[in-house]
Amino acid sequence: MNILKLIKLLYLVDRAALLRLGRPVTYDSYVAMPHGPVLSLTLDRINSDPSPGNPDYWHQHVSERQGYDVALKKETSGDQLSVAQEKIIDKIFSRFGQMSQWQLRDWCHDNLPEWKDPDGSSTPIEIRDILAAAGIKESEARSIEEALEAEAQFDQLVR
Repeated sequence: MNILKLIKLLYLVDRAALLRLGRPVTYDSYVAMPHGPVLSLTLDRINSDPSPGNPDYWHQHVSERQGYDVALKKETSGDQLSVAQEKIIDKIFSRFGQMSQWQLRDWCHDNLPEWKDPDGSSTPIEIRDILAAAGIKESEARSIEEALEAEAQFDQLVR
C-alpha cells in the first residue's frame, strides 16, 4: 500500500475512534504536514530500518519501504483490538479505502479542520484540536484528555 494512503487511513481510524470511543487506536502523536495529518511515530517507523536480528513489532509485520509502498509481511493476532475498534477500521476502509493517496490527501485537506497547512514544515495536532474541530464541547473534551492522560501515566507506571 502506498505510504501516504496508509498514513491517512490510520489517521482517520484514530480520529474516528477518538470521537466515537473517547480514545484512539494507536495512541500515536499527530502532526500536520504538507500532505495532511500524520501519525508521527508510525511514519518514523515506516521510514526507519529494522534493527538487524531484532526487528521491532512494526518491522516484524510490515515490510521495509519499497519506494513509496509498504506491504504486510504477516498477519497479527486479532485479539489486540476491540470489536468496536474493528468496526471503526472496517467503516473507514469501506469509505476511504478505494481512494488514491492523492484523493485521500485532498479529502483530508478539505474536511479536517484540525489540519492547518504547516508551510513545508510540521506542526503538532493536539487531541483538543481534533475534538474541537468535531464540535465536542470543551467540558467533554477536557474529560477525554484527562482520561487519556491518566491512561498514559498508568502505562508508564506498569512498564
